[in-house]
Amino acid sequence: MTQRFPLFLLVAALVGLSACAPKAVMDTATGLQISPPTPDPRVGLGAGLFDAEEAIWNLNKISSTPPPEQFVGVTNSDLAFKDNYVFQGNYNGVVIWDVSTPGNPVLVKDFVCPASQSDVSVYGDLMFVSGEGLGGRLDCGSEGVQERVSQDRLRGIRIFNIEDVRNPEYVSNVQTCRGSHTHSVLKDPNDDENVYIYVSGSAPVRPEEELPGCSSAAPEDDPNSALFRIEVIKVPLDNPQDAAIVSSPRIFENLVAPPQHGASPADLEELEEARARGAFIVEFGGQERIMPAQFVGPMLAGFMAQRGGGEPTAADSAAFREALPQIIAQRFGIQDSDDDEGPGRGPTQCHDITLFPELGVAGGACEGYGLLLDIRDPVNPKRMDAVADSNFSYWHSATFSNDGKMVLFTDEWGGGGQPKCRASDPKEWGANAIFTIGDDGKMEFQSYYKLPAPQTNLENCVAHNGSPIPVPGREIMVQSWYQGGISVFDWTDPRNPVEIAFHDRGPIDPNQMGNAGSWSVYWYNGLLVSSEIGRGLDIFELVPSAAISQNEIAAARTVELDYLNAQGQPQFRWPASFALAKAYLDQLERDNGLSRGRIGEIRAELAQAESASDAASRRMLLSLATQVSTDALRAGDRAKAGMLAEAISALAAGR
Repeated sequence: MTQRFPLFLLVAALVGLSACAPKAVMDTATGLQISPPTPDPRVGLGAGLFDAEEAIWNLNKISSTPPPEQFVGVTNSDLAFKDNYVFQGNYNGVVIWDVSTPGNPVLVKDFVCPASQSDVSVYGDLMFVSGEGLGGRLDCGSEGVQERVSQDRLRGIRIFNIEDVRNPEYVSNVQTCRGSHTHSVLKDPNDDENVYIYVSGSAPVRPEEELPGCSSAAPEDDPNSALFRIEVIKVPLDNPQDAAIVSSPRIFENLVAPPQHGASPADLEELEEARARGAFIVEFGGQERIMPAQFVGPMLAGFMAQRGGGEPTAADSAAFREALPQIIAQRFGIQDSDDDEGPGRGPTQCHDITLFPELGVAGGACEGYGLLLDIRDPVNPKRMDAVADSNFSYWHSATFSNDGKMVLFTDEWGGGGQPKCRASDPKEWGANAIFTIGDDGKMEFQSYYKLPAPQTNLENCVAHNGSPIPVPGREIMVQSWYQGGISVFDWTDPRNPVEIAFHDRGPIDPNQMGNAGSWSVYWYNGLLVSSEIGRGLDIFELVPSAAISQNEIAAARTVELDYLNAQGQPQFRWPASFALAKAYLDQLERDNGLSRGRIGEIRAELAQAESASDAASRRMLLSLATQVSTDALRAGDRAKAGMLAEAISALAAGR
């Protein structure tokens, strides 16, 4: 099947680490000292589609499953989870896997319903799917939509009933003016009758003839402008066919254009080489960009069709080159600034919004800014703070620490379609930025984290989607980096994030940039599940190492979720277990929070209590909890020793 290049890749291509030998790194908050493998095995991996060379460290790959036939060669996108099912978005629709046996995922349904980018979420018996591209049809047909204005076009949210997961039923849709690039499902803790969907659409505003009420005018010229706002959809759970937009919050008011960095040394060199060979170069976002070859052909063909057809001559190519700025401006809704005396306008839309309902906050990754939102009133989110960074090119997604006191934003520099992890690329570009959140709701920058292994110029690589792993007492995250693979890192110390595990493959193609790599990877009930853009579904698990103990892994596995949408972050809570107490004890040993002698004594008493009868075990644990509470008063790590005492006390209460 011919590879479909989604609209986002053109934006990515137009919007466009420092590498050194690995050395021991230290996380001062956890006492974690890691010596990564030397030389880094991710460097120099051989290329291939399903036979590329692989490198793995501190992970076990459980399975790799290719996509079903109708989805081969078509971009796999985001993931959602319910029970034992994985819902994998794809530009051709949605693939549903049963991962009850993670070593052998079983295809449940390959549901063809083309749209870009088919980001998927679930809640109860409902499945929600994003559609933004111009070819998505209301009837899920695969023939696309050719007309500029069409009543058959779907740009917004599709809603399916998945009570019978093998036969999704198309219930309804909600059309939006800019479509839905991504979306976030909000289950308000105070509302059991509805869910809310925050829609992020980054495409140009559709014609009013296609969807009445859509306007691309500036807000001061038209207060109903579809720009500079998000959409909030209310979905009645008992009547999802009545889902509708209930508000369009303007969370970007008074934001100005953020500072930006220029091209990297590698980009400048590539520009000069492209110019010398006569490649098409356009200005996008204030910078010159090379027009990817896979897009030149279709756009040139469209240009020729307007001129009466035929094979393009040298004169036609010259005319096309001259017309490109206007073509790009029209295609992406770029408007000239009418203010030459100061900074231009800020972002008109978010790329992604991560909701944290239990804390009533959200992190908006909004093109040129990272936003902190108050979502306690789900229909009317309010901006609490906004941060910009000249090292960031495109604020893409957000992840909170479990206590909500830190937030991590990703920078999708290059849009996901370019190699931005080359050895000469700055480590602050295309990375994560970590912020602490004060009691006043203000964010304060702490540090960057970028994939530490340089990738080739044939591998699209930049920070992308990931999620927290519920290791108690620590902040650990797994994250995708497209063809940079996946990286697991500890950011308990926000000023010193440390990589603790990884998996990577060689390029998908040895001669040219191909469309592959991990789009997203999330923790779900003990598994790390990765949506591989070109290769299907990968499933991993953590293994014990110097970075993480078996007890910590076991404690993480005690957290069981009924469902997970990564853009709806849950707050992890750990049930009482011996694994939890042992995990805290391992951490105290790692950071010298208690004397080794005392740690040995507590470990022995826990083992004795675990093997005793319930009544005897309860007596032992109550006594031990009292002793450890006393130990905590003089411990080197009082907070962690206190956590251990509480874990033992809770364990005793359950015996």
